[in-house]
Amino acid sequence: MLLRGSGTAGPWGWLTLLLVACAARASEITFELPDNAKQCFYEEIVQGTKCTLEFQVITGGHYDVDCRLEDPDGTVLYKEMKKQYDSFTFTASRNGTYKFCFSNEFSTFTHKTVYFDFQVGEDLPLFPSENRATALTQMESACVSIHEALKSVIDYQTHFRLREAQGRSRAEDLNTRVAYWSIGEAIILLVVSIGQVFLLKSFFSDKRTTTTRVGS
Repeated sequence: MLLRGSGTAGPWGWLTLLLVACAARASEITFELPDNAKQCFYEEIVQGTKCTLEFQVITGGHYDVDCRLEDPDGTVLYKEMKKQYDSFTFTASRNGTYKFCFSNEFSTFTHKTVYFDFQVGEDLPLFPSENRATALTQMESACVSIHEALKSVIDYQTHFRLREAQGRSRAEDLNTRVAYWSIGEAIILLVVSIGQVFLLKSFFSDKRTTTTRVGS
C-alpha cells in the first residue's frame, strides 16, 4: 500500500510524513492537525478494490473535523463536516490515485489529534490453499477461526485505546478548568476577607470629636 501525505499542517505535517514513512505498509495512523490546517493523503487503488475509511478525533476542541474523499477524477465520494467519528466503505470505480483529506480550517485556536484506518482490499487468506474446492482439515479450520478471533480482538483493542485516550484528554481538560476555577475562587475569597477586615476595623476605630465650649 502506497500512502502519501501532504497539506498545510506546518511542522506537524513533517511529523505525519515521518510516521507514514516509518510504516509505509500500515493502514492506521494517528497525527496532529493544527488549527487552520488541512492534511491530505493519497492512495493508489486498482479498479474493483473494496476500501474502507474509518476515522475518529481523539483530542481537541469539540472533537470534530471535516473529512473529504475524492476519486482520481476529482469526484467527491464522501464529504462530512465537523464529524467526531465515522466510517465509509466504497469500491474503486477506476484505477488511479484516490485522495482523502482532514481539515481543521474552521478552528481558530484548537488543534486536533486524528486517528484513521484506511483498508484497501481484502485480507490475504491464512493458507494459500484456503479457497480450494476440498474442505479444510480440522487443524486448518481451528487456525482460521483463531485468526479471525484475533483480528476482532485487535479491532476492539484499538477502539478501546482510542476511547481511553479520548477520556483521558477530557479528564485532563476538566482537571485544568477545575484548577483555574479553584484558584479564581481562592483569590476572590482572599479579597473579600481583606475587605471585610478593613470594613470592620473602620467601625471600631476611635473617632475624635471636637466639642466647643462657650464661655459666659
